[in-house]
Amino acid sequence: MRNFRLGRKARIGLAAVAALAALWPALPAQAATGPVSSTPAYGTPQLTRTGATEQVRQLAQCGGTMYAVGTFTQINRGSANYYRDNAFSFAATSPFTVTSWNPDVNGIVNSIAFSRNCSQAYLGGAFTSVHGTAVHNIAEVSTTTGAVTNAFAHSANGQVETLLTYGTHLLTGGYFTSINGSSAHRYFTSLNTATGRDDGFLSLAISGHYQFPGVAQNPTRIYNQQLSHRGTLDLVEGDFTSVGGRSRQQIFMLNLSGGKATVTSWNSWAFYRNCATIEPFYLQAAAWSPNDSEIYVATTGYHPNGMPIGATPRTGLCDAAAAFPSTQATVSRLWINYAGCDSLYSTAADASTVYIGGHERWADNSRDCDAAGPGAVSAPGMVGLSPATGAVTFNPTRARGYGADDMLLTSAGLWIASDNYAGSAACGRVYGHAGICFLAYRT
Repeated sequence: MRNFRLGRKARIGLAAVAALAALWPALPAQAATGPVSSTPAYGTPQLTRTGATEQVRQLAQCGGTMYAVGTFTQINRGSANYYRDNAFSFAATSPFTVTSWNPDVNGIVNSIAFSRNCSQAYLGGAFTSVHGTAVHNIAEVSTTTGAVTNAFAHSANGQVETLLTYGTHLLTGGYFTSINGSSAHRYFTSLNTATGRDDGFLSLAISGHYQFPGVAQNPTRIYNQQLSHRGTLDLVEGDFTSVGGRSRQQIFMLNLSGGKATVTSWNSWAFYRNCATIEPFYLQAAAWSPNDSEIYVATTGYHPNGMPIGATPRTGLCDAAAAFPSTQATVSRLWINYAGCDSLYSTAADASTVYIGGHERWADNSRDCDAAGPGAVSAPGMVGLSPATGAVTFNPTRARGYGADDMLLTSAGLWIASDNYAGSAACGRVYGHAGICFLAYRT
């Protein structure tokens, strides 16, 4: 069954390592062991508005503070309610106290990134006002007051989908063709973190979109990105057919180590196969292994284009989790695990487990579509897979809702961003976790 859902964005936890200290905000190091506990931590904030579906689209940590962005109006922690429009913050450790930070954004926030000292946050989405100041889809704000920093230009002519700070660069992707006065680098632009102006670090001439008979409209765009743990490579997902003069579809890898970012030779012909006409852009989430030797992807797509819904066994990457080597070459798939025609939206990985989130009902379900085939494992909402084989090794379950939109791994554990669709509030079979769930590492 295909669920209708809010615009969904999966982003992976970009926990910094010590070697990135000169480039990256003060974030916790990614853990190298696991898996995390199957029982969620008590007392994390949750979405509480009834009668409307609200969603946390990204969770991010800077210093000792967690930040949540998305589309919501009310948060609850314990007995207290907090009115927050589309962005709020709270302590990263128990009792997860909600802060007074309230930038009061009048539209959806898709992504958040930070200055190195965590004093400033960059917000991207589809909005026209932040803290009472007129802006257009991008803004820099104080993490203390929530007020807009006017020295940073704040106008994009289309939705901003993904933000990543890299040194003095803010790597900004989305639907826009002009941002802060520049139309030279459409869809993916590097902005100076102080001024918000195009600094030329990205010059990729991104173009094209997926075309085949009956396909739904799918304009060119950049959607998501994930920095490697060593901090020199960036995976980027979106709707395109040419990047940096190279043929690329669904995903590409950038080398950030030079004076300008360049497209690497990493690629796979698996990314060129079409899925159902309703979901032409299907590879929307990726994660690096702890040592950066492998890349894990989570996909939507329903079923391969032209393949009858009930035809089995499944083929291609549609509605599946898969692993690829990160070798700078054209690579082949290492393993794949099918969800049985349910979408997967997020992924993160430690040394023991590849965590996969979405609105899936099963794993190991290559032999049926919208039903449990032979050998299928019931795994609603999320699942953990072996990095070596892709087999199910961790199965805490989670209320499906629209789907787990983001997973963030820190040294403390796994944060999961989701929604409250149809009252979804359970994580690890425990209620009270609508929109935010934290599975800590065992101590």
